[in-house]
Amino acid sequence: MADKSILLIIGGGIAAYKSLELIRELSRNNVSTRCILTKSGQEFVTPLTVSALSGEKVFTELFDLDDEADMGHIQLSRSTDLVVVCPATADLMAKACAGLATDLATTTLLATDKPVFMVPAMNVRMWDHPATQRNIAQLRLDGIEVMEPDVGEMACGEYGPGRLPEVSRIAAEILDHLAKPIDGPLAGKKAVVTAGPTREALDPVRYISNHSSGKQGYAIATALSRLGADVTLVSGPTSLPQPAGVNFVQVETAVQMLDAVKSELPSDIFISVAAVADWRPAEPSDVKIKAKTTKDGLGSITLVENPDILKTISHMKGKRPSLVVGFAAETNDVEDHAQGKLERKGCDWIVANDVSGDVMGGSENEIAIIKRDGIERLPRMDKSAVAQNLALRIAENFSTIKAK
Repeated sequence: MADKSILLIIGGGIAAYKSLELIRELSRNNVSTRCILTKSGQEFVTPLTVSALSGEKVFTELFDLDDEADMGHIQLSRSTDLVVVCPATADLMAKACAGLATDLATTTLLATDKPVFMVPAMNVRMWDHPATQRNIAQLRLDGIEVMEPDVGEMACGEYGPGRLPEVSRIAAEILDHLAKPIDGPLAGKKAVVTAGPTREALDPVRYISNHSSGKQGYAIATALSRLGADVTLVSGPTSLPQPAGVNFVQVETAVQMLDAVKSELPSDIFISVAAVADWRPAEPSDVKIKAKTTKDGLGSITLVENPDILKTISHMKGKRPSLVVGFAAETNDVEDHAQGKLERKGCDWIVANDVSGDVMGGSENEIAIIKRDGIERLPRMDKSAVAQNLALRIAENFSTIKAK
């Protein structure tokens, strides 16, 4: 990180004081920080304090002849690896969404050609307001990453989403961004990863699902991104934070997941990690199904088969990814079942793992990578290490193809 730098835009909110801690945390990781302090941000922290911690001149005014002669807002917006807005207020995000350039901060955001990462902090009512949610959706469509805020008690006394995330987590997200190599072994490759469970509604309060936590799929998406790939993560419902440096698509059902994957094609890599429900109710009830006290109990529920996402993508014509990798979560005869799945689905690799213990929801995994020409078994390790090992083997696969 010695040669990495960020441009930090500090918005006006009570959470602005945490930007000082963020500067120090990044400095400990050898990331240099140049700062823009908005007019409202100066109500909470001073230019002198920010300058003392960053070791750099702090920029505050758009129409400052000395600053424009010294740096200029165009050069300021581009002489960095990443632009970070922290805290990102509702006002700052609204202006960025509209493409306004009314001060140094918004002009810089409009002029930059670097990735932008926003860390919102605001009152829960402001966060939940339709205008704010509409702005966030548009910013994400524009390629700006907007971090999800924490849920908790706020300075105003209210409780809910809108708190600035812990500084350590913000710093980790920034470091993940900066660690992604421009010329990594998977640079120029697009990958689509599915993760987590799917939920199939029985009625408005019940659903069919499974114990998948999404941890392995999220880790794989992050590992691919760190090797330079352009990654889209299609996730079912999980409690995990959105990983840094990847495009994120939230879905709930198997049909939604397949549609989301198809919309991301063509891609070079597809990894089907999600634990997709095999069946769904043929006719979900619009009202809660009442328990019956008769001998028939709840009666019967007719199920229909869900689309087979892995098989569908493996057999696509024209848009089939170069490498299709499936996961086989089994509780017995793991490798035998996985080899059968490799043939049935038509994918290139199957990653087999035994989920009879604490793998689903746990932090460790033990896998075997099954290909048509053999099996490679890896020892039990942390799921992030599993992801790194798999990502490296995917990179080696494309390197071998290129060499041929």
